[in-house]
Amino acid sequence: MNKVNFGCGLSVGESWLNYDASPTLKLQRFPIIAPLAKKFIKPTFPDLAIFGDITRGLPINANSADYVYCSHVLEHLSLEDFKTSLLNVFKILKPGGTFRGVLPDLEQEIKRYTQNDHPESCSSFIRSCYIGRESRPKKLSQYIREMLGNSHHLWMWDYKGLANELEKAGFIEIRSASYGDSEHKVFEDIEDFSRWDGCLGFECRRPAG
Repeated sequence: MNKVNFGCGLSVGESWLNYDASPTLKLQRFPIIAPLAKKFIKPTFPDLAIFGDITRGLPINANSADYVYCSHVLEHLSLEDFKTSLLNVFKILKPGGTFRGVLPDLEQEIKRYTQNDHPESCSSFIRSCYIGRESRPKKLSQYIREMLGNSHHLWMWDYKGLANELEKAGFIEIRSASYGDSEHKVFEDIEDFSRWDGCLGFECRRPAG
């Protein structure tokens, strides 16, 4: 059984192929400088994390994955890269394979904002969506940290927008999902309640035919 977890960050599954596109991970896997990179460049990725970029295509054969999972990844992609990534997921899934994931829910964030009368509610909304900048990097260390990191959100989604994009990519049986509600128990190995709470979950599959 081939199970793929992309954009894994520090959350890896022992029986999963765990990929992340972080430049930090790439440096920590580069043979010559790996020992120094692991010591001085944080965070230190788990040994099970493999460098791989879903926007460029993962090193996995087409039609080979039974399950694909991602947690808080899609919001870090530009709209163009997001659409490319959905097509790449579709490509690596076996016919009938399942794609499941979770990401921030723009609709819920907007509801919290519109129901908040505090004068700082605008700033709170922007912070919660990770779409603004409170300051620009001024020191070399800050520039390096920004270059190696990917904390900002580039595009936000609600369910109807996400479902529409999944359908256009070819997926079927698209539904809103919540923590632990999949009939496929393999996802229990990789899901974390704290990353699902109050967020937008989804599940769909590639057509069998």
